[in-house]
Parts: sequence; C-alpha cells; structure tokens
Amino acid sequence: MFVDLHAHFAWFVILANGSAGVLLVASHRYRQLRSFWLWALTTVAQIAMFMQVCLGSWLMAQKGSQASDMHALYGFSALVAVGIAYSYRHQLQSHIHLLYGWTALFLMGLGVRLMFLD
Repeated sequence: MFVDLHAHFAWFVILANGSAGVLLVASHRYRQLRSFWLWALTTVAQIAMFMQVCLGSWLMAQKGSQASDMHALYGFSALVAVGIAYSYRHQLQSHIHLLYGWTALFLMGLGVRLMFLD
C-alpha cells in the first residue's frame, strides 16, 4: 500500500517541481509572473519532495521494502539540493527566481530519473 503511495506521489512531486521550475525561470524575465502563488507552488513542491523522501526512508526502514543504493542516493540528493539553494538565497537575491527555478527543475530531473531507476 505505502509502496504504491510512494510511486504515485512521485508523479505529483515531479509535476509540481517541473511547473514551479518553469514558472520561476520565466518569472526572472517576466516580472508579471511573480506572485504569492508562485512562491506557494514552490513551497508545496519542495515540501512534497521532503515528504516523498521521508516516505521512502520509512519504507526502507521496513523489513519488506528495499531500494537500490542509487535510489536512496538520488532521494537524499534532492534534500541536499534544496538546502544548498536555501543557503545561497541571500547571496543570489537578485537572481532568486533563477536559483529556485533551476533547483526545482533539477529536483524534477531527479524525480524522473528515480522513476526509471528501479
């Protein structure tokens, strides 16, 4: 049951991060795209990624669930990527939309790669 949830929720994580990434990168050029809702989408996408990693970790802790080492590495790399983006937010304030946009697209790419890894 939870393995299926992890697999199906991955699509939400991929789509949310992909949408946020495209809109954030575009909003660097087109200021009218910048809004509260853009940052809300970004927040939801990153929280969804965190929840997905937590669910995957919980599944790995269960005796019946095993993931490949690469799957776990990519999952935890997603958390590291969000942490790195967050730590550079002050230094790159003038390019904050690009920073978070490319991070979201990177997270989407990790998600796509993870879907077809195992």
